[in-house]
Amino acid sequence: MSPFHFGKVVVFRSVIEAMAVLYILLVILHREYKPRVDKLFWAFLTFTIVYTLTTLTSVNTYQSFWGTLERMGGAYSFWHYFVFYIILTSVLRTKEEWMTFLKITVVVGVLSAFYGFGQRIPACSPGNPDCFGSFFIGGGGRERIFGTIGNAALFAGYQILNVFLALVLGFGATKKKERNFLLISAGIMGLAVFMTAVRGSLLGLSVGIIVFAGLYFYKTNSAQSRKIFLGLVGLAILFFGFALLFKNTSFVQDSPYLRRITNFSVSNYTVQTRFWAWQAGLKGWSENPKTILVGWGPENFNIPFSKYFNPKFFAGPGSETLFDRAHNMFVEVLVTMGLVGFLIYLALFVVILKSLWRLKEKPEFRIPAIGFISMTIAYMIHNAFIFDTSANFLVFFSIFGFMTWMNRSEPVPVKSLHETTSSNLVIITGLVLVIGVSILIYQTNIKTAIANYATTRGIVAGWNKDFNGAIAKYREATSYNVAGRYEYRNRYAQYLLDFSSSIDVSAPNAQSIFKEVIALEEKNATENPKDYLPELYLSRLNIVLGKSEPESPYNDESLKHSLKALSYAETFVRTYYEIGQGYLNKKDYQNAQIAFQKAIDLNPDVGVSYWYLGSVQMQSNQIEKALVNIDMAIKKGYILSENDYLNVANIYVKKNDFQHLITIYEGLLKLKPTSAQYMASLSVVYSKVGRIDDAVRLARLAAQTDPNFEPEAIRFVQSLGRQW
Repeated sequence: MSPFHFGKVVVFRSVIEAMAVLYILLVILHREYKPRVDKLFWAFLTFTIVYTLTTLTSVNTYQSFWGTLERMGGAYSFWHYFVFYIILTSVLRTKEEWMTFLKITVVVGVLSAFYGFGQRIPACSPGNPDCFGSFFIGGGGRERIFGTIGNAALFAGYQILNVFLALVLGFGATKKKERNFLLISAGIMGLAVFMTAVRGSLLGLSVGIIVFAGLYFYKTNSAQSRKIFLGLVGLAILFFGFALLFKNTSFVQDSPYLRRITNFSVSNYTVQTRFWAWQAGLKGWSENPKTILVGWGPENFNIPFSKYFNPKFFAGPGSETLFDRAHNMFVEVLVTMGLVGFLIYLALFVVILKSLWRLKEKPEFRIPAIGFISMTIAYMIHNAFIFDTSANFLVFFSIFGFMTWMNRSEPVPVKSLHETTSSNLVIITGLVLVIGVSILIYQTNIKTAIANYATTRGIVAGWNKDFNGAIAKYREATSYNVAGRYEYRNRYAQYLLDFSSSIDVSAPNAQSIFKEVIALEEKNATENPKDYLPELYLSRLNIVLGKSEPESPYNDESLKHSLKALSYAETFVRTYYEIGQGYLNKKDYQNAQIAFQKAIDLNPDVGVSYWYLGSVQMQSNQIEKALVNIDMAIKKGYILSENDYLNVANIYVKKNDFQHLITIYEGLLKLKPTSAQYMASLSVVYSKVGRIDDAVRLARLAAQTDPNFEPEAIRFVQSLGRQW
């Protein structure tokens, strides 16, 4: 699970924990390697402490501390970035050491960019599954690349940092080959950002580059830099002019890339979802004095988001209705860490910019200062539309460490072993630390990785229709009491629900598995207060068990949990579906209708809600009302199954409602475009409403599709007074 973040962070944490042991021993032996503090150090430490304090006051401390598998954040991981920064700034003491480390960072960024370019390679053909394109995860001619990060926006943020790092190193290089390599690298990674087509990131990169050119011209007053600066400003103006003038032309609309990057409209659905998420988060932040001051806790944006959920998010099955991040780091920090965290977060950037602004006056640091001022501005703009992740943190805090080095005076020379340091003390301390860290790595990283691997094997077994194998692996994964258990349990529950239509749930073995998963989800519900998702899983699991028996206690259990979920998120549309299904199991059609009607009231544009309401009315013999809602479901874009269409068609046939029959059979032909039977049926209906030409056309098409229909089609066409 989470292949793009989980493995990286688990390895990073393990390496940092091992490095911390060596660093502590180094400091014992050579006190000159102790952390040396400055304003940047204090800013970072203060934010880390506030992160920890808001974890302690969190509505879900466990999640704030460990984070989620999807993002691999949380206080525990964040402290590793601070330790990483401490080790970097204490051990890398010369410019040469820093240059080597940062150049390696750039090379990794370039390799990641090339991996992203590989995702543009067309997909392998069925006859050649092992072609070169199969090497690239997420490949197959992608319009928007995401490199080794798994998300185009996150990948763009990672590459923005690398672009400016490469520019700084390139402009500061003294050797021509080295300078050319670094500047070309900056161009390659800049191209990768453009190929993500992430508008906020492109804006950040463009503004950052213009700021870089402007500051460089300001400080050097060179004619060449002035031309570059004016040229960049001109290009930006031309692009916005092009976007405004030609965004509706076929040239732009026929290109998915150009169509996306030239769409600045605030009515764009993606933009709208960001606004809705921010509004929900801000409502949650302002809920009470505690949330205003210290927020809901890191990694808990999903709680206020769900509580103040905007029903417009739900456009039907498959809609993205769970935002675990605000997609704006400033809103994210404000909502999850409160005003205290938000002010410290802003202060961190203020300290960075003030330090760099002062450094730009020193000739030896002018280029790095200008470059990193531009990078910080670009990064802040990017973060106004997305959020941070592990790869971004690694590069950002590496550069942050280099800023710290630039702000310090010359390092103290390293001396030999202090005479006062006992070798026995070093040995004993080393043994204690090695044992302690080994246990820590096993408990927090290795066991979690084993559980995660077991879950992935369960997923693969499910894909291969190996039910018993999947269950065994999910049981193994959920047996570990490790960080990530929330997701492992949910994945197990989801698999069982997906597979439930293929098994006899009344069988003793199936009942036993369902009860096992229900017990796991009850743990999730207990450990994650105010989270509606475990409650909905519990509701759905009980619905499946109680579906065949109206008097089953499982139906009462399903309603108990769906109503509990509703208390956490009153405007979450899907919850009303669960409530409606629970009542439907009990044959309580009145309350089922009330639930589905509420879903319609929350978002009248969702066709499936009308279908559910119409289906209940059909079962309760309210045919006229049912047909109105089914017709509305179709008009709202709900796609019926073949059986759904046929059931509705039978009703319209009995009522001789030919106009609606046309809609039904046209829908059936969209599902089954080569069905001669449906062509013939629609042909007859067309003839009933006087659409003779259409009736003849479809009769002939039915005969062409299936020659067995030809004799009857000929007689039918001739009965309409037409020649065959």
